[in-house]
Amino acid sequence: MNHFLSMKDLSEHELLRLIKESEELKETGIEPINRKLFAANLFFEPSTRTKMSFTIAQRRLGLESLDFNSDTSSVQKGETIYDTARTFEALGASVLVIRQSEEEILQPLADGLSIPVINAGDGKGEHPSQSLLDLLTIYQEYKKFTGLNVAIIGDIKHSRVARSNAYALSTLGANVYLSSKPEWQDSTLRFPYISIDEAVDKCDVVMLLRVQHERHQENDIINKTEYLDSYGLTIDREKRMKEHAIILHPAPVNRGVEIADSLVESGKSRIFKQMENGVYARMAIIKTLLENRGIIDAEIIGERTALVGR
Repeated sequence: MNHFLSMKDLSEHELLRLIKESEELKETGIEPINRKLFAANLFFEPSTRTKMSFTIAQRRLGLESLDFNSDTSSVQKGETIYDTARTFEALGASVLVIRQSEEEILQPLADGLSIPVINAGDGKGEHPSQSLLDLLTIYQEYKKFTGLNVAIIGDIKHSRVARSNAYALSTLGANVYLSSKPEWQDSTLRFPYISIDEAVDKCDVVMLLRVQHERHQENDIINKTEYLDSYGLTIDREKRMKEHAIILHPAPVNRGVEIADSLVESGKSRIFKQMENGVYARMAIIKTLLENRGIIDAEIIGERTALVGR
């Protein structure tokens, strides 16, 4: 693994290694890297959780984060994303975290760089680091993936989270189901579509997605109450979920649209646990890439120590 661009690139072994690494980092912590390294966060689209958790992950590892604002950068003068990335590489960054609006441009960009690139979301393409924290949250709950029934529910057609999770969960042996308004289905994802009522009855994991209005070609106005009643997780549907089943959402959450407001922090919800897990999942990604590239090694990292309890 030289870059982290798509869940389709990763084997079952690689996914499990990253999940176990994330879990170990959360449980035992890590001594910060004892040399000066820089991580550049190139976000060309808005972000709260992803950008902040990458920043915190970098600082916990001992890296210095280089912030970037596309509105005040040379992008406004016509500089390409590739040239921006090459600039940060030339200035000494050891890893690049990139979020931008186009699909299928990060692989050729990464091919031209000598440092690892992490996909922090590429349009409707993929969001692999979000998927890893989702996998970690599921693993913490069930300690397995094989045979689990997982429903991904919402705006499938426009969701990069749906794609990454469907690919990764399938690789790990879970049964993936999709649920969506008919016009928001995506025929390129070869997974069965079921109704949300079937999903809450049969699935161990119910993952909601927000409506991606910014990626719709047309101005698709929905009635929030009607959408929740027809396609969202209502209080009545939550009551029909399996006793052990959990609720996930990559956030930001549109309360009262894809999920009833009171369910966001309910007993079955793991939404804020997902956010917490994002730091450790992203630490694992960065650490693994830097090790694989020979940028850091075990001696530089230092021995793990039980930081909790200090």
